[in-house]
Amino acid sequence: GEDQFRIRSYRNASRVISGMSESISRMADDQEKLKKLPGIGESMAEKIIEIAETGKLRQLEELKKEVPQSLLEVLRLDQMGPQRTKMLHDALNIQSIDDLEKAAREGEIEKLEGFGKKTSAKILKEIEKFKKEDRPDRFLLGEVDELISSLLDHLEKKVDQMTIAGSYRRRKETVGDIDILATAEDPGQTMEHFVSLEETREVLSKGESRSSVVLNSGLQVDLRIVKKRSWGAALLYFTGSKAHSIVLRQIAREKQYKLNEYGIFRGKKRLASKTEKAMYEKLGLHYIEPELREDRGEFKASRKNRLPRLITLEDIRGDLHSHTDATDGRHSLEEMVEAARKKGYEYCAISDHSRRVAMARGLDEKRLAAQVEQIDELNRDMKGFRILKSIEVDILEDGSLDLSDEILKELDLVVCSVHYHRNLSRSKQTSRILRAMENPCFNILAHPTGRIIQERRVYEIDLEKIMKEAADRGCFLEINAAPDRLDLNDEHIRMARELGLRLSISTDAHALDHLNNMRYGVDQARRGWLEKEDVINTRPWSELKKLLQRK
Repeated sequence: GEDQFRIRSYRNASRVISGMSESISRMADDQEKLKKLPGIGESMAEKIIEIAETGKLRQLEELKKEVPQSLLEVLRLDQMGPQRTKMLHDALNIQSIDDLEKAAREGEIEKLEGFGKKTSAKILKEIEKFKKEDRPDRFLLGEVDELISSLLDHLEKKVDQMTIAGSYRRRKETVGDIDILATAEDPGQTMEHFVSLEETREVLSKGESRSSVVLNSGLQVDLRIVKKRSWGAALLYFTGSKAHSIVLRQIAREKQYKLNEYGIFRGKKRLASKTEKAMYEKLGLHYIEPELREDRGEFKASRKNRLPRLITLEDIRGDLHSHTDATDGRHSLEEMVEAARKKGYEYCAISDHSRRVAMARGLDEKRLAAQVEQIDELNRDMKGFRILKSIEVDILEDGSLDLSDEILKELDLVVCSVHYHRNLSRSKQTSRILRAMENPCFNILAHPTGRIIQERRVYEIDLEKIMKEAADRGCFLEINAAPDRLDLNDEHIRMARELGLRLSISTDAHALDHLNNMRYGVDQARRGWLEKEDVINTRPWSELKKLLQRK
């Protein structure tokens, strides 16, 4: 609702700041220098400093309270500009894309002046496209690993040391772009080598200390060459998160220090810069792992020396959710087992779908019984490894399980999940899962919220209530390690830990290489502050077996 001149001034200021090679944190230390930049007056300089110091702009936060986030998503549709969105919000109380879709399908939009059937149809088409293809400029963490592997190989021989910083290093489930930090004897030659990569679609910039390219995939990659003496400071600075960095700067300021990507300084004297550990220590903190750097309590824990000893991939003793070609997997039971053994596991659960998932040729009682016999036979000749008899059984709409208790009791563990009737109300969906937990055969709730990142939203449930009930009943929830699921998310994992609920980390593997996704589940667990003891499949089978015996 602001005038166009003011909108243009904000855009110009943004363009000026983004084009500066000097970091905004350093510029914010000198208001007079900021005001000398084109288009930056006193008022704009004050706002820039406020953002740099707090990570927020009070004026923007106030506006966010007036406009729901779900309504801002509507603006991302090609057919919906600010005026059209406001008209529909005022006339039909449109608050989200789902509201918009419902109104279009029920013919409400076409009745409004200035819209009509054609516009309504275009909006529906755009919504379908959005839900199918929407990728808000971020890539799945698993995708990024594939996209940059050849780039890292390309760079390796030209640098002394190299680390990817940013959200990638913090192991966030999605990544916007890649920030590579490196030291090199010949920065110029290194930069020439960097921009010559075959997969490069566009070179955005090339300089002695920083270059930026866009790969054919659309992923932007920045390379920064830093001095060895500033390695730790640069790594800390560019790893983030923004919220974590703001607190670090506040702590430094309280100690009369100055903190930036070059180190910690008192006046011109450099106090620390070579390692992140030294940087934290100078600020009176114990080292904080990258996955915890989100300003969610890590500073308080660090000061009290109570940071968690985060779980590692090496702690995992087995996978509790995998599929074979008996249903929708790509490989045989024997092949999946052999792949799990090669990973050094002690056990692996074969948990094919139950009959309700007809499109996956889910197992009925008879076929499951045959698989149980097959596993028993294989286990007789197995040394140092155990195949766990399992099933991913569907939770039906009424909360009952898809297969009889008689066959489920023959299994080592039962993985339960929701695949159908995702659109139930919050109370009904919650009651459905709680009723399923009443069955003594229920062990693990798989992919608990049903989301697929950037493609399918969570179904409505009272997750805290489900977690409390699971903890009371001796059930567990899964961290599904598939890169497009990572379900539970990091905040839900933290909630489970605080409620005393232990979790499993499983790959839901449908192919041999999917077993490698365990590392993404561990990444997610680390972001949720989990330790080895918080995860059930860090235990040997003798201990895990006892945990799976219901209270």
